[in-house]
Amino acid sequence: MKAVILLSGGLDSSTVLYQARADGCECYAISFDYQQRHQRELQSARLIAQAFGVAKHQVVNFDLRLWGGSALTDNAIALPQERSLDEMSQNIPVTYVPARNTIFLSFALGYAETIGAQRVYIGVNALDYSGYPDCRLDYIQAMQEVFRLGTKQGREGQPIAIVAPLINLKKTEIIQLGNQLGVPWELTWSCYAGGDVACGVCDSCRLRLAAFAELGLNDLVPYA
Repeated sequence: MKAVILLSGGLDSSTVLYQARADGCECYAISFDYQQRHQRELQSARLIAQAFGVAKHQVVNFDLRLWGGSALTDNAIALPQERSLDEMSQNIPVTYVPARNTIFLSFALGYAETIGAQRVYIGVNALDYSGYPDCRLDYIQAMQEVFRLGTKQGREGQPIAIVAPLINLKKTEIIQLGNQLGVPWELTWSCYAGGDVACGVCDSCRLRLAAFAELGLNDLVPYA
């Protein structure tokens, strides 16, 4: 069974890649260079894909800085720093990139149908404190209907399935799953800041560090 895996190079997407293999899939990874602030994640995506031995890894290039709207695509918008988990949970943060997962899934769908894949894996998580609207179950269910209605495969009764194995897991549970699957955490990247060393203070770093600490584990990624 062929599967397309959305691979950012982060903790979640890397776990999903390894889960897809555990599910018996032949894995085709797709990453996105959308001129994001944290371009460093693409290096990790390539390293993860190489270490894993994917059937093929493609990087799609486009520029979401054209309209900005997010701290990840507009350097004039400051990244939140040093926020508590309670603060993170209150509102959708400025690191939300408008329609990003819809764009990503559209590329993945086109790729999947072209190669005859049966599944698209995505590492969305509804329990993250960020609460991004395009990481929630109702969104994934709606996109599944788009996959069915908008493709030849779907109209012929063989819709490509969206698989989101982490959607109801806590970050600690994702790390535990990744440990079982053998994910090399030292190759992954979660920081939003865009440096060569993880900042340790952006929301993504703080979520990651808190989860490793809760489990009594060391995060092997270097931090400033």
